[in-house]
Amino acid sequence: MRQRGLLTMIDNDMENKLVSIIITTRNEEKSIANCLESIMDQSYEYIELIVVDNNSTDNTKQIALNYTENVYNMGPERSAQRNFGIIDVARGNYIMYIDADMTLEPELVQEAISVIKNETSLVGLFIPLRWIGNNWIIRAKGFEREFYDGTSLDAARFIRRDAFLKIGGFDNRLFAGEDWDLNKRLKTLGEIGITKNKLYHYEDESISLKDYINKIYYYSTNLGVYIDKWGTGDRDIKNQFGIYYRSVGVFTENGKWKKLVCSPILSFNMYLLKILAMMIFVYKNKKQIH
Repeated sequence: MRQRGLLTMIDNDMENKLVSIIITTRNEEKSIANCLESIMDQSYEYIELIVVDNNSTDNTKQIALNYTENVYNMGPERSAQRNFGIIDVARGNYIMYIDADMTLEPELVQEAISVIKNETSLVGLFIPLRWIGNNWIIRAKGFEREFYDGTSLDAARFIRRDAFLKIGGFDNRLFAGEDWDLNKRLKTLGEIGITKNKLYHYEDESISLKDYINKIYYYSTNLGVYIDKWGTGDRDIKNQFGIYYRSVGVFTENGKWKKLVCSPILSFNMYLLKILAMMIFVYKNKKQIH
């Protein structure tokens, strides 16, 4: 039984029901409690909480310990953190990885476990992600993210643990595009479904254009490592970094263009940020994906 994030005796039957949720953190004292509370509020009972921190200097670990004894330290980046939590700690047959600034809808885990158990061909599930905030950058990026559900710009977050282990987990070299990389390898084992229930991402309301540029600048070079791994001719790589699909295709397929027309200001701001991100990526990698 679950008691504020702790699970007592685990037998084989419980392992078949158990969902291990791995949360990676670094100085997340402002958001970690809301994240963990949303997990505690899940309608599904058999949940194991695992927090893998990366040398926080604030009260992140102390807050997390109020919810689970499974609080660990690992770095240097989130791929290594997630691999540790899933491979070395998790006991469930199903795993889900999220960030500390996310919250779950109450029925999310229940729906995910029901879907993946009923469809044996599924190795993982996409979970629709929505951004919450009033800052113009948050609103624009959140609007963009609504178009990505279940596309090559999305990645599975709820996964059969045996499938995760079979493909070797996250590539520790990657801290950008690591979820896309994992998703590509998962697809070699089976299909990826999608839930109706959602995750919510809470970006810092104080984020400025300078902050956004610095974040894109930081991740851009490592995205080049991901591209080199699969090659520029790979279909997913073309979609993820090619100008047409990333700027037009994903926003117009299946009638989604109507959302652009109905939200002209959001669309303008979204494309402004996309052009800026593309310029930074090309500058950092000295090449452009066509």
